[in-house]
Amino acid sequence: MTTLVLDASVAVKWFLPAKSEPLAAEALALYQNYQRQNIGFIVPDIFWAEIGSAFWKAIRAGRVQKISAHAAITELLQCEFPTVAIATLLENAFLIATTFERSIYDSLYVALASQSGAELVTADEKLANALASRFPVKWLGAI
Repeated sequence: MTTLVLDASVAVKWFLPAKSEPLAAEALALYQNYQRQNIGFIVPDIFWAEIGSAFWKAIRAGRVQKISAHAAITELLQCEFPTVAIATLLENAFLIATTFERSIYDSLYVALASQSGAELVTADEKLANALASRFPVKWLGAI
């Protein structure tokens, strides 16, 4: 089974209204492959804070109801993705961030991909374009 580093930008698309989410179909296809046990996901522990923040923003913007966001968070928690402490990734992430002028948040995902040998799948096209030639980073739209 292939394991991928899952960016929160992809996972949140599984639960937000598809009509307002670019690449929602591609994200859902990944989730269906996960549910069929064709692929696995691994995440840095910051993933959980980013998921919470994304749903909070979606509620504030009127894109999703609080009850639906809560149900989505519950479903994601039940997936029990293997989660890696960012303390084990921070030094490498800092080097990536400062060398390639990326945020430390994004660099934590890239560091996990580098350290685990798994490919990072992200909906952040700019991140993928900036780092895909040097790191195992794949843009969701290219899957």
